[in-house]
Amino acid sequence: MLDFPRWKLIMIGLATFFGLLLASPNFFDEDTQAVMEQQAFLPHKTVSLGLDLQGGVFLLINVEVDEIEKGKLENLSASVRDELRKLRSEYNVIFQRIRIDAPSKSVLFDVRDDTNIDRVERAMDGLTELTSAGGSGLATYREQEWSRDDLAFRLTLTETGLNLAKRQAVVQTMEVIRRRIDPEGTREITVQGRGDDQIMLEVPGADDPTALRSLVETTARLTFHDVDTSVTNEDFQQGRPRAGFEYLPLQDGGMISIQKRIIVSGEYLTSAKAGFSQENGQPIVNFRFNGTGAKRFGEHTAKNVNRPFAIRLDDIVISAPNIQSPILGGAGYITAGSPEEANELGTLLSAGSLPVSLNVEMQGTVDPSLGAASVQAGTMAAAIGMMAVIAYMVISYGWFGVAANVALIVNLFLILGLLSVFNATLTLPGIAGIVLTIGMAVDANVLVFERIKEEHRAGRGAIQSVDTGYSQAFSTIMDANITTFIAAAILYMLGSGPVQGFAVTLAVGILTSLFSAVMLTRLILAAWLKRSRPAKLPI
Repeated sequence: MLDFPRWKLIMIGLATFFGLLLASPNFFDEDTQAVMEQQAFLPHKTVSLGLDLQGGVFLLINVEVDEIEKGKLENLSASVRDELRKLRSEYNVIFQRIRIDAPSKSVLFDVRDDTNIDRVERAMDGLTELTSAGGSGLATYREQEWSRDDLAFRLTLTETGLNLAKRQAVVQTMEVIRRRIDPEGTREITVQGRGDDQIMLEVPGADDPTALRSLVETTARLTFHDVDTSVTNEDFQQGRPRAGFEYLPLQDGGMISIQKRIIVSGEYLTSAKAGFSQENGQPIVNFRFNGTGAKRFGEHTAKNVNRPFAIRLDDIVISAPNIQSPILGGAGYITAGSPEEANELGTLLSAGSLPVSLNVEMQGTVDPSLGAASVQAGTMAAAIGMMAVIAYMVISYGWFGVAANVALIVNLFLILGLLSVFNATLTLPGIAGIVLTIGMAVDANVLVFERIKEEHRAGRGAIQSVDTGYSQAFSTIMDANITTFIAAAILYMLGSGPVQGFAVTLAVGILTSLFSAVMLTRLILAAWLKRSRPAKLPI
């Protein structure tokens, strides 16, 4: 256990060096960090502070869940109309007055006579079949139910189906917001539901509520449409598009007439990233469709060469380029006015569109003065804990304690370096995780040192006692750290926000503690033993 081959020495040396190097940007001021960022070979990432430590922006968001009811009624009405049209073409079933009654959450229609009424009933049975509830806690449920009063039919949305759809919309909205604000998952933003139709968003380090609000409220529904090139300015002034078309504003000014029918929608996108055009350096957003989207897009562009098509984002046409040649690879790009616009559009499209509209009810910033006090208190706690541990180890184990303390200090730099690489956000619970790690870091050394003392008391020589102590204690150390790591992993998967921050620092601390205790401390002691060859251990 005390023999270190050359490759292992190199590995320990490189791990320690790069850990210290990656942690170093945290100790420089912002100007120096900016200079380091300009040099590609220098590390520049730092640990960010959470909302509770450095302040930030919070938004209280209303989710317009009533849109779910309206959308389901419109979809149900369209489904009823499709079914009745089939019956009319096949069995000459005559129906009339399909209408939506919003107060009763129903779709109503009448049939002229009772001929083939049983077929109409079977069609309604098909529209009200049981639906699997997935992970909602229900086995199955009905989204709508139907009833008949003579020749008048009524299909009504069920409360169970509506409530489940609304909850799913809120959950989906929270996930879209999370992907928009924190696509890499390292900023430790907090996205929490409040009641049935509100979301609280907290973003540490942000300082512009207006920009954040714009990013959150944008629905970001991307669709591609045909363009009606025969429309004149007089037509736009009259404001009456012909059937199947609608007038929309262009992002650069003016109006355009597009066909309502969608060629392909953003749900088929697999990626959307900001970049620059290789031809003129203009900011663009490169996008790519999946197989289904690429096929639809390719077929349309092949049939419409030298004709324009509209790229619609929500209720604005952001671009209407000409199709110069068939686009068969499923990839294309959208031009943007600036790199910032390209980044924002790429983020919106890659995160997906919102299922419902959002309305920010309250916005504000959090004063970092409380965070400064928390940082000071946390730093003081960590310093006191560190000094107490260092003093205890020296008093209890002498030179062995000094070796453990050196490894402990290196361990803290390694934690800081790893958190910096992932640009992680440190919250107050995260500081608690580091303080806990300080105690855990020496726990492995205590186990080893006590085992070494037992072996030495039993009459073994110095080198043999150290070798046996590490061998015998290794399995116990691994068991203790693996169980703690599993607990940290469960906390991360089931928790959110600050709980995840605590789990991350705890898990990183476990990994670095194993390295510092099992590898680094042992290397220091092995080097000392081989050089001094003591007859008795100073422990």
